[in-house]
Amino acid sequence: MASSHGPGGGGSDHAQAPEEALRSDLKRFIVDHLRLPGVDPASIADEAPLVGGGLDLDSIDVLELVTGAEKRYGLRFEDPDLVQEVFKSVATIASHIAAHRGSR
Repeated sequence: MASSHGPGGGGSDHAQAPEEALRSDLKRFIVDHLRLPGVDPASIADEAPLVGGGLDLDSIDVLELVTGAEKRYGLRFEDPDLVQEVFKSVATIASHIAAHRGSR
């Protein structure tokens, strides 16, 4: 007889899938890097738009995230169109990082 805790039911962080762990790390990074007081990283939805969404980030915030992500995750963003595509949500950033980690 198997025990079921349901989705997200009390598991520990080290049991997360790699991209799920990356998304959690990105959420903490966003809150810490932009100094968002009172924002719980876990409250940021993976698919929520970063600009115009619940966090209400603007272009300056995104620029700060880009430079911080370049340093933290070893990426380069030279194309403004790529920045717009990648920095739509936590999910799109995580997918881009995962794809580039896999191609190294």
